[in-house]
Amino acid sequence: MEAHDFILTLFLILIVSRILGELFARFGVPSVLGEVFAGIVLGSSILGLVEPNEILKILAEIGIILLLFEVGLETDFARLKDAGTKSLIVAILGVVLPLVFGFSVAYYLFELSFDISLFIAGTLTATSIGITVRVLKDIHMQNTNIAQIVIGAAVIDDVIGIILLVFIYDFSISHEANFNHTLSVAGMVLTFLILAPILAKTLSYIIHKFHGKDLVPGYIPTIIISLILLFAYLSHLVGAPAILGSFAAGIALSRRFFLPFGAFLSTNDKLLHEVQINMRPIIQIFTPIFFVMVGLSMDLTVIDFSSSSFWFMGISFVFIAFFSKFVGAFFIIQKCVRNNVIIGISMIPRGEVGLIFAEMGRVNEILPNEIYAMLIFVIIITTVIPPFLLKKYFKGECV
Repeated sequence: MEAHDFILTLFLILIVSRILGELFARFGVPSVLGEVFAGIVLGSSILGLVEPNEILKILAEIGIILLLFEVGLETDFARLKDAGTKSLIVAILGVVLPLVFGFSVAYYLFELSFDISLFIAGTLTATSIGITVRVLKDIHMQNTNIAQIVIGAAVIDDVIGIILLVFIYDFSISHEANFNHTLSVAGMVLTFLILAPILAKTLSYIIHKFHGKDLVPGYIPTIIISLILLFAYLSHLVGAPAILGSFAAGIALSRRFFLPFGAFLSTNDKLLHEVQINMRPIIQIFTPIFFVMVGLSMDLTVIDFSSSSFWFMGISFVFIAFFSKFVGAFFIIQKCVRNNVIIGISMIPRGEVGLIFAEMGRVNEILPNEIYAMLIFVIIITTVIPPFLLKKYFKGECV
């Protein structure tokens, strides 16, 4: 892509996502859906003006990392730890139930091959924390107790998701369970997640130490962005495959790295406030690119809406996708059932994480076109509907 073409592409993404996000918000619809819809409009589904490319993918990845960095700064770390057991239960059930139900229905009811059934089940285990977090921020509920449970569950869910994706991919390619490779990647990811907060706290002390002594403007945003890039590179050095490495980097940087970072900075309110003020405009520029990319990746043209088998299979897996994530929230005790409902809804969105599973299956010729199209349909439905439900039910939350 020529430089001037990319500039025009970036202009379209930023301006259309802003217009549609604002328009959706004025009609009481979560603005994040306006940004996703901007991607659908600009992409091959409707106008075909923008195609996903590596540069946009990198910008989108930076966008989601920055969004979750902001969430980390605003998160009460003590409350997040208190929610640990509940988050673990929700996360594990949110992986096990979709995996079991998804595989069973695909393999036994629709009589699909073992490999295809496994990939469908893997896709259904995914959770897009980006969608949920953005809605929680839009309705100013990101600091509630149940939001801490959801954030904690999403962290665990994503870590399990990486390991599961490695296992499913290896099995589908070699038709053998390569536990050594899976454990190797799991070990590298977990080691990175354990060591990153320690290094992050040390670096945050250094930032505080030299803050105010700089002569050149832009100290805070430069240092923060530099840290993000450094940890992304470190994740690449652990030897994980490219797509899994970048995925793991996003998790580590945005959650396990920055949550302790935010907790440490919170002891210095002035510095914390300055970080928030300096980073907010950058976050507001990059974050919409991520959600537009989610929309760009949802190619509606691959879906055959006239096929009765597509509708039967699609609706079946949409039900499984909703039910299997939703029901896990009812295995923890809350003050009222409404809280369980909100937690269950928050875990439903598949978004970009489901697209990663589906795309890997398509590229490696594991998923036929009709199955891939069905999964795209399921991902779209599970991405679009939960934000509406969240906005509705959070109005009556009991905390």
